[in-house]
Amino acid sequence: MGGRWIERWEPEDETFWREKGERIARRNLLFSVLSEHIGFSIWSLWSVMVLFMGPQYGVDPAGKFFLIGTATFVGALIRIPYTFAVARFGGRNWTIFSALLLLLPTGLAFTVMHPGTSYTTFVLVAALTGVGGGNFASSMTNINAFFPLRKKGWALGLNAGGGNIGVPVVQLVGLLVIGTAGAVHPRIVLGVYLPLIVVAALCAALFMDNLAPVKNDTGAAKEAVKARHTWVMAFLYIGTFGSFIGYSFAFGLVLQTQFGRTPLQAASLTFIGPLLGSLIRPVGGSLADRHGGARITLWTFAAMAAATSVVIYASVVESLTVFLVGFIGLFVLSGLGNGSTYKMIPAIFLAQGHRKGLAGEAAEAYGRRLSGASMGLIGAVGALGGLGINLAFRQSFQTAGTGTAAFVAFLAFYAACMVVTWAVYLRAPATVPETAEAVTEPEPRSGYARV
Repeated sequence: MGGRWIERWEPEDETFWREKGERIARRNLLFSVLSEHIGFSIWSLWSVMVLFMGPQYGVDPAGKFFLIGTATFVGALIRIPYTFAVARFGGRNWTIFSALLLLLPTGLAFTVMHPGTSYTTFVLVAALTGVGGGNFASSMTNINAFFPLRKKGWALGLNAGGGNIGVPVVQLVGLLVIGTAGAVHPRIVLGVYLPLIVVAALCAALFMDNLAPVKNDTGAAKEAVKARHTWVMAFLYIGTFGSFIGYSFAFGLVLQTQFGRTPLQAASLTFIGPLLGSLIRPVGGSLADRHGGARITLWTFAAMAAATSVVIYASVVESLTVFLVGFIGLFVLSGLGNGSTYKMIPAIFLAQGHRKGLAGEAAEAYGRRLSGASMGLIGAVGALGGLGINLAFRQSFQTAGTGTAAFVAFLAFYAACMVVTWAVYLRAPATVPETAEAVTEPEPRSGYARV
């Protein structure tokens, strides 16, 4: 229990929030973003490292997709224990530890990143970078506890967007290295991040706080696992965040494999989509705060289906320009959907509290308990969508030499997400009384208002 602990935390109390809470919450948000940002960069490290792996490494495109898929898989699974670590050890304390842990995969990658290293070694080191994916879960759980419900869409969107932007930043670093030193010096990228990891851990130690009222609730975790909406939102998050992280990891490799781009040409384009998707995530949260997350999410999936159709067309006619337009559109839309879906989670469980007959602080406490417990699971399942995307690309390129078949599968999935969003959260109350009450009302009176 060492470190900075805050014993009283009541963000829904407007006086407390105005006089003390907002200042503390914003400070913790700032340094949470920094740590999560570095975590995302390390998690997506192999999306950059594979661009350096020329013929001398002896790894074919399928093997490269498997490397980045391995990092995605481990990063998804580790999100579950990371979610509960915040309440067990404190948000500040865990941020320090999880940041320092990033030194392990980064240092090992620095050691083994050269021709002649066995493929098995590369797979093991790529798996270790998955710890960076866990930082998202602990950071989001921590920040969720700091902010009142009316600010969660903005705060969670900013926290996640600032973290997500770690993907294009590490890709920009890779571009800079390839453009100046050539594609034979991957260790320079790793050397840049080793001191940044230490800086993130030091800032967490100096400027972040632990919240004593935030405790692991075994009952809440069990209830969240049993809750239908946990799994519905996990499914939708596969479509938004799974798309973002899967495309982020695979974009450069797709450009190299399908369109014959050189490492420098691929790196000069790879960062654009993840950058735009990261920047727009807070916008998705803000739009959801104003118009309801379900509405924004539904239209986002519709637009993602349209963008995927553009990509399929471009893949068939082999037009790089049209492909880039459609693919970057997918990044922007997935970022927008990331913000809107995450906003839905606390609102859904607050509405569940109201439906159980709770009101006021009791309903808010119930919403915080269940949303905090469910976020790690939803984030983990959503991140597995990134694994699915990379495996789909691997299979598509192995069998047909192109990613077209994978994009057709993605199109079908986005259509399914549209149906689920509408049926569960937007259908008329008379049709689905247990879930749709007041979901489209402008003010959150009861049920799923403002979800």
